[in-house]
Amino acid sequence: MPPMPPAAPPEVSALAKHHCPGCGAEAHWNAAKQALVCPYCGTVSPAQLASDGSLVQEHDLALALRAIPDANRGWEQDRTSVQCQSCKAISLFESTRVAQRCEFCGSASVVPYTKTRNAIYPESLLPFTYTESQVREAIRQWYGSRWFAPNRLKKAALTDRVGGIYLPYWTFDARVHARWQAEAGHYYYVSRTVTRNGRSETVQERRVRWEPAAGEVSTAFDDELVAATQGIHAALLKAVEPFPTKDLKPYDRGYVSGWVVEQYQLDLVAAAERSRAEMDAKVRARCAQDVPGDTHRNLEVAATYTDQTFKHTLLPVWLLHYDYGRKAYQVVVNGATGAIAGEQPYSWVKIFCAVLALIVAALVVISLND
Repeated sequence: MPPMPPAAPPEVSALAKHHCPGCGAEAHWNAAKQALVCPYCGTVSPAQLASDGSLVQEHDLALALRAIPDANRGWEQDRTSVQCQSCKAISLFESTRVAQRCEFCGSASVVPYTKTRNAIYPESLLPFTYTESQVREAIRQWYGSRWFAPNRLKKAALTDRVGGIYLPYWTFDARVHARWQAEAGHYYYVSRTVTRNGRSETVQERRVRWEPAAGEVSTAFDDELVAATQGIHAALLKAVEPFPTKDLKPYDRGYVSGWVVEQYQLDLVAAAERSRAEMDAKVRARCAQDVPGDTHRNLEVAATYTDQTFKHTLLPVWLLHYDYGRKAYQVVVNGATGAIAGEQPYSWVKIFCAVLALIVAALVVISLND
């Protein structure tokens, strides 16, 4: 992971178009055919991009953070930005499309969004590999497995509002060398006589012998993900991660033509801080594992980070949002792996019946053992 200069990507790369060799129209990415396909005549025009992702650049994080004002670069000019007044997500649509509802929560309160400053270009993305028909079937099966969901939920035709979205992500790489010191605790046991109910008995009492310990740990982080989305609940995203970032493609507008793209709302500085905190926690846990003995205390870790790089990328998800009662719910499907996670209402009648059945079963077992 050698450091890369934080140079802006060439405009021709960010705005390149793939045209249909048949009719000349702009081709769109088709997840089923894994190719760029003309939406008018159906001609397949596979993208001529490096399959190993070798053109996807990593940028030096330290240099970029020192030059934030100069690192800002604009988004494509043929996309319109709107912001949902309910969930605050910022979506980018093709200029020919009119946004009537928020893609994330379904709210009709969407208004044009004026950028306060330019966004950083995504220089890579992960194309959709799961098609809409596959996702609809996966969601139906997911509904069917929700044992404590209300019956009306399973019968409702909710999958008619599923949509594909490219979410903004930051990825971070780093090499870490950490020195640690702690007190290692070793268990040992001593015999002790106690009196219980007027009778003396011997018990084994556990004690701890503390000894100083120290060591070093070296590790590397590759493509640590930090989601920059405002529209999808963080717990759901964590549940469908990871994404196969080794398959990232250099950014090409053909991949996102016809798809909704969310603009990041977690900037590079905040994302870098979040990533560093997560890395620190993982390094600390790794050091704790190396402490000898049975337990430890007063662990101190001094970590040095080198070769820190980052990139801004777009990752694919299918999203279903629905309302049940007075509450909004989301179901998320990883567009590259098919992993699914969702939120659901609960039937308290079913839960009460299940608890009652367990109580009855326990009473029957107790009565049979008497």
